Amino acid sequence: MSDRRSEDSSGDEPSSSSIPDEVWEQFIRDSERDIRKSAPKEPSARAREVAQRLKREKGEPEGWRTGPAWQETNGRAARRRKAWALIGVPLAIAVAVVAMRPSLIPGDPFGSSSGTDRATSPLPAETAAPTAPPSAVAAGTPTLAHPFAGSPALRWADGAAGIVLPKATALGPIPKDRVELALQQTKKLLVEANLDPEVVVGAHPDAALSVLDPKQPGLLDELNTALRSPSKTHDPLSLFSRFDPEHLKLAGKVIKIRGRITFAKGKFEGVAVHADYTFVYPLVRNDGSTEVARTIVRRVIDTELPDPTHYQVTPGKLTLVSYNEDAGNSACDINDGYFHPQFSSQAPTGSASPTGPAVDPYDRSRALGKGQEGCGSVSRT
Repeated sequence: MSDRRSEDSSGDEPSSSSIPDEVWEQFIRDSERDIRKSAPKEPSARAREVAQRLKREKGEPEGWRTGPAWQETNGRAARRRKAWALIGVPLAIAVAVVAMRPSLIPGDPFGSSSGTDRATSPLPAETAAPTAPPSAVAAGTPTLAHPFAGSPALRWADGAAGIVLPKATALGPIPKDRVELALQQTKKLLVEANLDPEVVVGAHPDAALSVLDPKQPGLLDELNTALRSPSKTHDPLSLFSRFDPEHLKLAGKVIKIRGRITFAKGKFEGVAVHADYTFVYPLVRNDGSTEVARTIVRRVIDTELPDPTHYQVTPGKLTLVSYNEDAGNSACDINDGYFHPQFSSQAPTGSASPTGPAVDPYDRSRALGKGQEGCGSVSRT
C-alpha cells in the first residue's frame, strides 16, 4: 500500500479522524512481521478498529485481512486442517500396519505369499464326525519356513490347543468333577503321547504312562515291552508317535491337530471318553537337507475312569479300553518303534511295496483303516 493517509475529497487538511503517519507505518510493519512469522491469525480488537476506520475513509471493500470474508476463509481452512487430522492419523497407522503385515490385504495384491503358507483363518473346532475329506488346497511345497504349505492342516489347530474339551456335566449319579477329571486325564494322555517334542523324537513317554492305571492287568507291562523292544507284535506306535532321532527331527515347533472328544456313561460305572484325532508331523533329515516331509497319524482311543467304589482300580487313573492308529506316509514293514516318512528325493524304504488304492490320510470321514489293506499308499501328504 503506497497511500498511507486518508484525505477528504476537497484536498483540505486531514480530518480529525485521520491516523498519524507514524502510527500507520508502525501498524504496517507489525502486520507484515506477524504475517511472515505465522499463519493468519484473527486480528486484535485494536487492529480491527483501525481497519474499519480505514475502510470507512477510503471506501475499501470488506474482506481485506479483517473483514467477514477473511474470517470465513480462515474458518474453512481450520475445518479442513481438522478434518485432515482426523483422517490422516488413522490412515498413517493403517499404512504402517500394512507395511509390516502385507498379508492383511485381501487377495495378496503384492504377490508376497507366492510359494509360502498363505494367511488363512483357522477352522472352527470339530464338533461332529466329518462327512467328507477336506477340500483340495492350493499346491505348495513344504519348507522349513512353511512346513504346512500345500496341506489341509495349514488351517488346523496348533498342538494341544486343538484338543478342545466339551463342557463337563454330571452323568446321573456321576458328579461333574469326575467327568472333568476323565476328560482332563484323556487329554493329558493324548498330549504326552503325541505332542511332547521329546517323546516325538524318541524319549520315553513317562508322563503319558503316568495317567494309566497300573492295576489294569498287563497294560503297562505290554507298553513298556513295546517301547524297550519294539517288534511287529509289540509296536509302541499303536499309542505313541515317535521318530528316529538319529535320522530325523521336527521341522519347526508346530504339530498340527484336528479331531474331537466326547464322553458318556461307561461300562464300569464310570466316565467313558472317546477321542478321535489326526496329527500332522513335518520332519526334516539330520543330514543337513532342508527337504521337508509330512507324516499324518490318526488315533482313536477309548478310556474310562471307573468307579473306585465298585472296582479295584487306582483312583484318578484311566483304564485304556481300546486304541488304534493309522499312519500316512510311513515306510511299511519296519518294526523298530519309529515312523519313517518318505522323502521325495529318496528311494522308498521298507521291504514291502504299496498295494491297493491310495487313501487320503486327511480324510477323517472314513472309518479308521478302511480302504487300506496291508502296506497302502496315500493320495497326498
